[in-house]
Amino acid sequence: MQVLNGLLHAIPSKTGGLSAYVAGQGRPLLLVHTVNASASAAEVRTVFERMGQHRTVYAIDLPGFGNSERTDRLYTPRLMTDAILDLAAYIRTKHPEQAIDALAASLSCEFLARAAVEQPALFRTLSLVSPTGLSGLRLRLAPAGTTYGQDWLLAVLKGPGWGRSLFKALTRPGVIRYFLKKTWGSGSIDETMFDDALKTTQEHGAEHAPLCFLSAQMFSADITTIYDQLRLPVWMSHGVRGDFVDYRGKARFATHANWQFTIFDSGALPYFEYPQDFAEKMLAFMAQGPENCNPL
Repeated sequence: MQVLNGLLHAIPSKTGGLSAYVAGQGRPLLLVHTVNASASAAEVRTVFERMGQHRTVYAIDLPGFGNSERTDRLYTPRLMTDAILDLAAYIRTKHPEQAIDALAASLSCEFLARAAVEQPALFRTLSLVSPTGLSGLRLRLAPAGTTYGQDWLLAVLKGPGWGRSLFKALTRPGVIRYFLKKTWGSGSIDETMFDDALKTTQEHGAEHAPLCFLSAQMFSADITTIYDQLRLPVWMSHGVRGDFVDYRGKARFATHANWQFTIFDSGALPYFEYPQDFAEKMLAFMAQGPENCNPL
């Protein structure tokens, strides 16, 4: 399934079959799509297209999504973080002298942040779009590696043979459109992304990762600690429309010299609604580099 205008590469990974799209030339940029029932690298398409004019862009299909392995296994932050680190290691073989700029959206910001904390030398800057873990003022300071996963709920969702049927019900065209409208905060969704979302849900094994997502297996209970440990330059952006507008938790990082913030008059994926403006702001942020960052 080809959803981006780039070459599809098989990436060596301990997580199994891992795929990423590659296009462009220049300093490497890694893109990580969101996580939901119909996710794939298609969710970073506009960033991939514009940044490919300036950078060598790598857009991952996370395990369980897109062209990556979709076997029946437990999908966790550890698995997703390992996939990002494996792609980052692959990128470094292609760009041995250059640290990696990286962008993630929504829940995948947690995976990217963890990867950057664990192996900071691989990364140069982080762009976090509508990151999870910052809603409200509740801190998420559980022991390292703890998740909110509910094993009993996962067992119920999979059920004795009804997991696929449940997934099909959740990914009917009308349901996908409904949730995209909630993401956009309006009816003016990206129709190409809608079409790609429909396609990826038809792939064999497409239900396994989303069912783990629905049972909270991928949500980190220690993510405040992870965000606290970031020392690289961080650009956080988000919108003001739709279901994802509560980012009161970002106040914790407002005085951190390595964090910057931009609010767009958009839904949760501003790079679809303001692709050129987003690209210009992201390029300006990356141009500053870590040399102009003074982390606490």
